[in-house]
Amino acid sequence: METFGHIRMVMGFILSLSIAHLLKGTVKFVQHPGREKPYWIHLSWVFYIFILLVHFWWWEIPLHVIKRWTFPEYIFFVFFIVNFFVLCALLYPDDLKDYNGYQDYFFSRRKWFFGVLAFSFVADVIDTLLKGPEYLQHLGVEYPIRNILHLVLCLLAIRVSNRTFHGVLVIAFIVYEMSYILRLYLAAG
Repeated sequence: METFGHIRMVMGFILSLSIAHLLKGTVKFVQHPGREKPYWIHLSWVFYIFILLVHFWWWEIPLHVIKRWTFPEYIFFVFFIVNFFVLCALLYPDDLKDYNGYQDYFFSRRKWFFGVLAFSFVADVIDTLLKGPEYLQHLGVEYPIRNILHLVLCLLAIRVSNRTFHGVLVIAFIVYEMSYILRLYLAAG
């Protein structure tokens, strides 16, 4: 149990930094409304990643069932969590001097953003397998379909620059994630 406490602390630190980065970036639109114009697709991805972070934090509760942690598992887990911070940093860079606002920035960095997001769905499967076969089985057939579909859509988003596609994609990701969370946790009681 002591090892899990350490893992939980590392997870909490990195996820806290990730959420703080998103909140700090978003609040700048209120603090300095004339500096940078918000872009709805960018802000929608910010909202999606925020939901994903909160869900991830809850999703990791079953890690307590792992009785013996190995260093490779620990390193994997740290990289998995750092992946979320990278997503947040990609959404809110230190400055936009080289870009014409968030729309230009988002589409110029979409390959990085969707590449990192795609990796998170692959890493999620490994993370789930670490929790044991019973945990994977209780997620049902939807879980692998969800991850494969999300991975494919992220890889497609790397290649497609169409604004309408990206708008529909982010709305679909948000609606699905909210539905998945509600069905996974509220239906279970």
